[in-house]
Amino acid sequence: MSEVGLALPILIALGAFLIGSIPFGLIIGRLFYRTDIRSQGSGNIGAMNALRTLGKGGAVAVLLLDALKGFVPTILVVWLLGDQLLGSLVATAAVLGHCFSPWLRLRGGKGVATSFGAIFALCWPAGLIAVAGWLLGALVTRYSSVGSLLGSIAAPVAIWAFSASLVETLYGVVAALLIVFTHRQNIARLRAGTEGPIRLIKRGA
Repeated sequence: MSEVGLALPILIALGAFLIGSIPFGLIIGRLFYRTDIRSQGSGNIGAMNALRTLGKGGAVAVLLLDALKGFVPTILVVWLLGDQLLGSLVATAAVLGHCFSPWLRLRGGKGVATSFGAIFALCWPAGLIAVAGWLLGALVTRYSSVGSLLGSIAAPVAIWAFSASLVETLYGVVAALLIVFTHRQNIARLRAGTEGPIRLIKRGA
């Protein structure tokens, strides 16, 4: 592969990483709620902590924007270039950017919404399965972390079942492992019985 041919995928993946790194939870909290979402609740910049600290409107905005960070760069590569490998690489880069944002000293969210958005771009039926897994886990247990883990683990199985794409399934596996890693404290709290359940109103409301 020529240097130009190698540079293009790297630049595209870097762009996806930077898009993924945009901390929408922090931005929305500061612009519209005059609060730093990191200083309240779990301190996470994702939609679930936005629900706890900003309320339903803020949480929906954060959820959609975080999902678009994974969906938009991935779907553009899939549609414009038709390259499954590059699409999977871009999806991975976007999720990594969300979890390890350079704007937050390599801290960030847990990657679930961004990963699910990327899955919808790669294989939309698998995206539906991932969301169904989240809903099932969250509704049965009332723990968002359980839903996130269940949906993420179900995703690569669904991707393979619907697309039989090895590289896209590999993305699903890598994303699931990353999300298990970012939920390691949640897993510890679940085992200890101290994990906080989903609350539909923000604290103090």
